[in-house]
Amino acid sequence: MLRPMSTLHPHQIRFLELLVRREALRFGDFTLKSGRRSPYFINTGCFHSADDLAVIGACYAPAIQAVAGDAVDIVFGPAYKGIPLALAASQAYAQQLGRPVHWCFDRKEVKDHGDGGGFVGAPLADGASVVIVDDVLTAGTAVRESLTKLAGLPIRVVGVVVSVDRQERGQGQDSAAQEIAREFAVPVQAIITIDEAVAHLSSQAIDGRRLGPDDVARIEAYRRT
Repeated sequence: MLRPMSTLHPHQIRFLELLVRREALRFGDFTLKSGRRSPYFINTGCFHSADDLAVIGACYAPAIQAVAGDAVDIVFGPAYKGIPLALAASQAYAQQLGRPVHWCFDRKEVKDHGDGGGFVGAPLADGASVVIVDDVLTAGTAVRESLTKLAGLPIRVVGVVVSVDRQERGQGQDSAAQEIAREFAVPVQAIITIDEAVAHLSSQAIDGRRLGPDDVARIEAYRRT
């Protein structure tokens, strides 16, 4: 059954258009890292131009504000894909607020010489308000690793913002996003969810690309499973 058109905010439509035009969101038959067969695949690695980065930042900024208001001091991005996201998001969020906003990312391996440490960028100290940005939320493994790594530091993690929430189940009946929010007592926000993307693309085309009833039925069957 064809879904009704969703009501998306302008930044969500702009991000969905970027996903489709860069073929970062594709529909078909894909085998995921988990071994699952999925009718859609999301790869934010397709965003690699300066123009893409500007759009991404402009889409993350209102999502950050929705989850944490004007209170964020540092935007944290987990290595590696989270690094450009943190840079783009902090710049756009700072421009939106009209005040300085800092960025930080972690190292895969702690550096024991030179500047040393496990993080690069703004100091994670002094009770700073931090929001984590990441790309696609599936099982939530990377987000959990970031939250665990930041636990115990003298900061406050006030939210998690991802580009796309696949809305996949976690370890139980709830989605991974719901489990993370409950487990770590932190709000989780997506620029767009897969349900929102499907609802929009089944109602109107982006550059001639539109989902038909068969496409929607396959996606709904996968989501039920």
